[in-house]
Order: sequence, then C-alpha cells, then structure tokens
Amino acid sequence: MRRSARLVILGTVFVDLLGFTLVLPSLPFHAAELGATGLWFGALVSAYAVAQFVAAPLLGRLSDRYGRRSVLLLALAGSAVSMALTGLAGSLGALLVCRVLAGASGGSISVAQAYLADTTPADRRTQAMAQMGAAIGMAFMLGPAIGGVLAPLGFAACAYVAAGLAAVNLVAALVWLPEPPRGPAQDDPSTTDQEKSGRLPVALLAATGFLAMTAFVGMETTLAFLGRDRYGWDATAIGLALAAAGLALVAVQAGPVFLLARRWGDARVAAAGAVIMAGCMVAVAASATWWQCLAAVCLLAAGHGLLTPTVSSLLAVAGPPGRRGVRLGLGQSADAAARIAGPAAAGLLFDAGAALPYLAGAAFAVLAAATVLSVPAREPVPKPAARKEGCEQPG
Repeated sequence: MRRSARLVILGTVFVDLLGFTLVLPSLPFHAAELGATGLWFGALVSAYAVAQFVAAPLLGRLSDRYGRRSVLLLALAGSAVSMALTGLAGSLGALLVCRVLAGASGGSISVAQAYLADTTPADRRTQAMAQMGAAIGMAFMLGPAIGGVLAPLGFAACAYVAAGLAAVNLVAALVWLPEPPRGPAQDDPSTTDQEKSGRLPVALLAATGFLAMTAFVGMETTLAFLGRDRYGWDATAIGLALAAAGLALVAVQAGPVFLLARRWGDARVAAAGAVIMAGCMVAVAASATWWQCLAAVCLLAAGHGLLTPTVSSLLAVAGPPGRRGVRLGLGQSADAAARIAGPAAAGLLFDAGAALPYLAGAAFAVLAAATVLSVPAREPVPKPAARKEGCEQPG
C-alpha cells in the first residue's frame, strides 16, 4: 500500500470524527434551547450509537460486495450532509434525525479498518489498526476543545464548520484514495468452510470488545460523580482527567502496542490489556487520593489502548478476506452496543454504591481477557497468488 493512501485513510477517519466531536460541547445547550427534557437529551446522545450499531455491519457487508472506496465516499458524503442539516435543524425531531444520519455515517470506521487490513502486510496489520485507533483518539481529544473555542459563535456555526471539514475530507478521498485490492468474492466456494469455521472466533472477539468497552464507558460515565464526591473535582478537573486518559490511550496505540503484539501475539496483548483494565478498575474504586485515582484512570486507558487494535487485527483474519468488512462491522457494532447499555448500567450501579460500577467493570474486563484467550489460533487466510502481490506491497 502506498504511504499516501494510508495517510489519506487515517486522515479520513480523523477529520470525520473531528467534525462529529466538534459539535458536542454546544449540543446540550442547543437542545435545551429547543426545549429538550432529560429524556430528549438522552435520546439525542444515544441516537448516534444506536444508528452506528445498526449501520456498521451493513456498511461492512456493502464494502465487501461493492468495494471499500465507494462505501467510504458514501459515508463521508453522509457526514457532510448530516452536519449541514444539523446546523439547520430547528426542532428536536429534526435534530434527532440528523444524529441518526451522523451515526449511520460513523459506521464507516469498520470499512476504513477493512481497507487497512486489505492493503497492509500481515506483520504490520496490528500497527495499522493501532494507528487508526490513535487517529480516533486524537479526534475525540481535539474535537471538543475546538468546539469549545467555536461555541461563542453559536451551535449552527459549529455544525457548519464540521460540515465543511467533512466536505473537504470527501474531496481529498475522491482525489487521493484508490480502491484497494479485493479479497476472494463472497460467492467463491472455497470461502464457505472458512466462513463457517470463523463464526466462533468472530463471536468471541465481538464479545471481548463489548465487555471491555462496557467497562471503559462505565468509568467515563461515573468518573465525574466519583471525582466530585470524593476529591472535590470541578468540571475543569474532570475534563483534564479524561484528557489525560485519552492521551495515555493514544500514546500506547502510537507505537508500543505494535511492538508488544509482534513479540507476544495479538491475543496475549489483548488479554494483558484487559487484565490491566481490571486491576485499574479496582484501584480507582479503592484510591484514597486524587493522584492515585488519576494514575489508575490513565493506566486503565492504556490497557484499553492495548486491547482495541489487537482485537480488530484478530477480527481481520478470523475468516475469509471477502467477508472482512462485515466482521469488522460486527466488532464496531459490539462497541456501539456497549456505549448504549454501559452508561445507564454504570449510572444505576453508582447510585447503589460509588465503587460498584468499577468492581463490575473489573469483572467484565476479566471476562474479556478469558474470552480473547479462548479464541482458537488462526493463521491469516491465504489469498490467490495473483492478488496477494497487490495486497502486500510494503508501504
């Protein structure tokens, strides 16, 4: 894969999510101006994840059949349109529809992952997934900060800036993003047995991602309340703590995860990340000082940074290449399901006891470690010789 194409696909994901996160600081205030109740605001927040849950496997399947590039371009166009319409939305119903469209377009992350997997040599696949994870993490760190700076200009201005970024992103992809080499077609008889044998690993890997993400979003959801009640943190302190956690996650995915996976294998590194998450969950619940809590949160994020790209890399080789998009889509769908169910469950547990969401998260993380270690070892599915050379050119 040419380096320029790899940079474009990483930039595509980064800019797309940057535009999405840019509107988040102003969204609660704009929703309140439109008369949103707590239930309406919850629906607006959940709509994105629900739409992504539904759309990610569908977009992955479409990319397997019709090509990665065309589906990515469609999703980028959807992002630009959804952000432009968000700026125009004058009612809660219209805003909800825009959030659904944005979430459906955001399901393209799995297509971008499949694109990288198609065009990266097997020994570099985890590195490529980690780089994408770092790009996503940077977008979630920088987007709200930029949105906060733009907030005085009004919600519509933030939405139009996001739409402009998505439009520029679409043009860049049209110009510089080639269609990657394709794996075996879906109707190739030689892939039937491979697909059937890959169902168990895919289910186990999706479950691993769901369990780990549920634990992680439980921490994200309740940390503000824990910090306020136990350490007297204000909104600024909580924001800085979450930013530090995001930086730790990005730092791990920027390099160390690839080196560890090359030495120990993806499954062991993913399990180690889950074990680190479990230990840090307990440490957060038991921390007596703010700095102990902050250190545990940052290490927890680092553990999650070890797990997510290695699980994606395992999903990429858990079956025939011609079904890679739908497998990675199922992984994204599992993450979205965790983001739907995790916050509500963590909130209920926190009301019953401040330590409970963290102890439950620790148990989920231990289950994630056991689940990923139970995945049967599998070598990458060989591709036809004529296509293999095109797919495994060094970047």
